[in-house]
Amino acid sequence: MKSLKILFALSTFFLLWSCKSPEQISYFQDLRAGVSENEIINPRDIKVRVEDKLSIIVSSRDPQLTSMFNLPVISQSVGNQSSATGQPRGLSGYTVRKDGTIDFPILGSLKVLGMTREEIASMIKKELVSRNQLKDPVVTVEFMNLTFSVLGEVTKPGRYSIEKDKVTILDAISEAGDLTIFGKRENIMVLRNENGTQRVYDVNLCSGNDIYNSPVYYLQQDDVIYIEPNKVRARQSTVNGNTVFTPSFWLSVLSLATTITVLIVK
Repeated sequence: MKSLKILFALSTFFLLWSCKSPEQISYFQDLRAGVSENEIINPRDIKVRVEDKLSIIVSSRDPQLTSMFNLPVISQSVGNQSSATGQPRGLSGYTVRKDGTIDFPILGSLKVLGMTREEIASMIKKELVSRNQLKDPVVTVEFMNLTFSVLGEVTKPGRYSIEKDKVTILDAISEAGDLTIFGKRENIMVLRNENGTQRVYDVNLCSGNDIYNSPVYYLQQDDVIYIEPNKVRARQSTVNGNTVFTPSFWLSVLSLATTITVLIVK
């Protein structure tokens, strides 16, 4: 009976030891309501890169004139609203070429590399007016294929679309369903391609100051966020997920010891 108590105490200890403390789980631990103020650095808009795809729509008071500057609507299999015939339809887009240009109707080749959506819209509007093509054009530019990826210990890992200019790392984690209990919150890795060089950034979700002052607080297209598994998850990656460091191992030992004790007593 004494050995049974010892085994029970050991199993309880390892069960508690394997659990994560609040200091490893809670976000924004250094922030206090009414006290903490953080100035967010680097609030920059997303700028166009090679192979980005753009939707550019021109409108004015004269629909016949503006139709010359808009790409045709095309049939697609998924993802867009249906036409009057019941067939899914969507807008064509402009893919940025290796030299950073797109081929725009009437205006010809336009350099858009490194520009924001607003800058592209302003440039096209200025060109249309200066070339006496339209007097009152309204130009709308939207992203069509910009994405970021979230991998590792999150509820819904995958690739997500960028649908606005300023997407934060908190937005990305929210879209992925938040971290699982096995994710390391103090060491989030963000991989970013900067001018052909792959750079790696670390973000500590437990620190609000670290999050808001991080150069990757605002995401860019093709960013990859990776959440590393903690030690508990790593131990579970064995063949049967059962080692001397896992509670299930000691519970199994306890069960076996109980069975043996009962047989001995009988």
